[in-house]
Amino acid sequence: MSMSLTETPATAPLLDLRQVSRTFGSRPDLAARIAIALGAAKPPPVVHALDEVNLTVRKGEVLGLVGESGCGKSTLGRIAAGILPPSSGQVLWKGEDRQRLSGRQLRDADLAAQMIFQNPMAALNPRMSIETLVAEAPQIHGMIQGDRSAYVDDYLRKAGFDPAMKRRLPHQFSGGQRARVNIARALAVQPDFLVCDESVAALDVSIQAQILNLFMDLREQLDLTYLFVSHDLGVVEHISDRVAIMYLGRVVEEAPVAEVFARPNHPYTQQLLAEVPRIRPGKRRFAAMKGELPSPLDPPKGCHFHPRCPMAHERCRVEVPKRREIAPGHSSACHLNDQQAA
Repeated sequence: MSMSLTETPATAPLLDLRQVSRTFGSRPDLAARIAIALGAAKPPPVVHALDEVNLTVRKGEVLGLVGESGCGKSTLGRIAAGILPPSSGQVLWKGEDRQRLSGRQLRDADLAAQMIFQNPMAALNPRMSIETLVAEAPQIHGMIQGDRSAYVDDYLRKAGFDPAMKRRLPHQFSGGQRARVNIARALAVQPDFLVCDESVAALDVSIQAQILNLFMDLREQLDLTYLFVSHDLGVVEHISDRVAIMYLGRVVEEAPVAEVFARPNHPYTQQLLAEVPRIRPGKRRFAAMKGELPSPLDPPKGCHFHPRCPMAHERCRVEVPKRREIAPGHSSACHLNDQQAA
């Protein structure tokens, strides 16, 4: 069994990632492998997208996942949704290892976790009508028992889209309307869990607010759970119950949303929050975080953040900090916490 002795299927997290890593790289052919073995060629580069990530998502909550572009958020989202397998580690769905599921169990797990992508146009087949796009997956899986048109209309209405326009093609709609079609298509297979990958980032601010309110209404109506991936801390603060902060493939801090914004612990989180624009009287000087995100082809040793951290010391350069609880429900991966505890 994958669950701990104190957990049952009813009490286990909906999603539990344990020591999940993911790398990307080309596989050399036979000639290349011989050349590498003889020292005549270098091994192909490997992208370290995720590095031993531990993360849990409880049923009914919204977990915000925040970090700079290139930190591995989308890769983590795809693994959470079952689109990508991990290179190592375990992905537990309702307490069961996804890699051990097969047949109907695997099919149910795949349908229960759906992903809403950042670019709504790229996610839609331009040659299919809206009705066909929404109906395709539930029809294949035998979820539509009666009138297909009525089934599609119901989910389009849930997403705030006018069913009268369902015979049109995606290019005939605005970005906000296409976003609603993508939401309807995800809802049509009756999921428990939605991974929203920057799903409002490409929209105007007024449309963003409408879509965010729609997500919250759907959460109440359909008892949904969300992993909300974003680089916008303002959006995450508005929609999330808990927040996980990612940096170069690692989760460096995790806490309830109010705790993160009131008492950020990790130096990276502190710098992110320091530069969030706020409507306050008086002048304030903003300064960009020093340095650039290192390449995942060659991540720094020790703490990945140490080349940009103003409080880095020698230990940070050689030893990976372990994420540990510093307050109830609040964990952080920083050597400074060890010094304070001592």
